[in-house]
Amino acid sequence: MNHTSKKSLTHLLYAAVSLSLCLLLPFLTGQIPQIGKALCPMHIPVLLAGFLCGPWWAALVGAIAPVLRSVLFSSPAIFPTAVAMCFELASYGLAAGLLYRLFPRKVVGVYGSLLGAMLIGRVAWGITMYLLLHGAFSWQAFAAGAFVNALPGIALHLLLIPPIVLALQKAGKI
Repeated sequence: MNHTSKKSLTHLLYAAVSLSLCLLLPFLTGQIPQIGKALCPMHIPVLLAGFLCGPWWAALVGAIAPVLRSVLFSSPAIFPTAVAMCFELASYGLAAGLLYRLFPRKVVGVYGSLLGAMLIGRVAWGITMYLLLHGAFSWQAFAAGAFVNALPGIALHLLLIPPIVLALQKAGKI
């Protein structure tokens, strides 16, 4: 197997594992009262996919995961939540992968890529919700949904994802 085929196969494997984690992690965090959903468990594998397998695979995982989870497990609700999450998570994966290519592969670059992706994904979610709800989505609803209610998830992502990415870099897996 040549280097390009091996790399493509590795990216496909990382994407498949990420998609599987998108389906499974909400079961674990759902057991935590009050903050389970706020931990944004589906975001973690999609963001990691951006670092591990690049922007296009990660965007595909992000676009598929919410609808697949909705169809299989009836959660999240297909409209408007899963539809909006498709755009949000696809944006996360795409942005994380692209920014990781642009920024230096150091601690600051990993955090910069993650923060940029998280901001871009939240904006994509807000725009999608606004369009889906025909303008009946206020700035207050955006701020609450994207930032205030998501603070536990934002904190978890900032604490969890960069050390994983940096460890995988050090191990030569990225």
